[in-house]
Amino acid sequence: MGRIETGQVFGHGVIANLLQAGDPDAAEAVVFLHGSPGSAADWTEFVAHTGDFARAVTFDMPGFGGARTFPGFDHRVEGDYLTYLEKVTDGLGIIRAHLVTHDFGVPWGLAWAAAHPDRLASLTLMNAGAMPDYRWHRYARVWQTPVLGELVQKVSNRAGMRLLLRRANPRLPVEFIDRMYDNYDAHTRATVLALYRAARDPAAMLTRSLATLPTAVPTLVLWGGDDPWLPARHAHLQSQIWPNSRIEVMPGLGHWPFADDPAAVADLLLPFLREAHGASAR
Repeated sequence: MGRIETGQVFGHGVIANLLQAGDPDAAEAVVFLHGSPGSAADWTEFVAHTGDFARAVTFDMPGFGGARTFPGFDHRVEGDYLTYLEKVTDGLGIIRAHLVTHDFGVPWGLAWAAAHPDRLASLTLMNAGAMPDYRWHRYARVWQTPVLGELVQKVSNRAGMRLLLRRANPRLPVEFIDRMYDNYDAHTRATVLALYRAARDPAAMLTRSLATLPTAVPTLVLWGGDDPWLPARHAHLQSQIWPNSRIEVMPGLGHWPFADDPAAVADLLLPFLREAHGASAR
């Protein structure tokens, strides 16, 4: 397992935690993007394993983990999140990226790929993707409702988060939930509200990226079969965008399959990344 290096990265006025393994000077890297609410720490184990054969990096997205946004931050996927990704990847010297994305990391990553199609080396989508008929789950609709969303965020506590997430995702480790809650401060709660309110139409949010997105790159789709919020029926729809994609629905796993069963996800993800990275290097 590769040695993890920790540090900070600066981009677009945001300072974020950085985890990195492998050759820090390599221009080609596997970039792991967490979802909401999440942080770079979600990917620690996978960054370490990937560091055995490639440069691997992950960092907090603005408003999550240790990364604070600034007043007036544009929470649209194609707004300041895209600019931040551009600044961070450029600052890290990453010319070609193998994107590994989960949840909101998927639209963030796809927006970057659509803006820089020649720099996308491979793509992994976890529990999110192109979902033309998708309607936001009930919690997202609550967060999108003024006053109600603020009230729900204000009263959320550790016990409630444990109860909610374990009821919906029975295999999700309590330690994972507790780390998520430890990062779920007032700033992140406000970020979640702003993020979902800027993405009221999930289909339109992705459609804007799909117009210029490269579809011939190696693509892996991993989806927890028991995801209660983004149902696994959407997994096979990804072949309409990426016709040569490999699609794996993982029975018994929920919205965070990489936390529910890290070994099972690693058995699928790491060989894919190793092959894609090797093919790109040839």
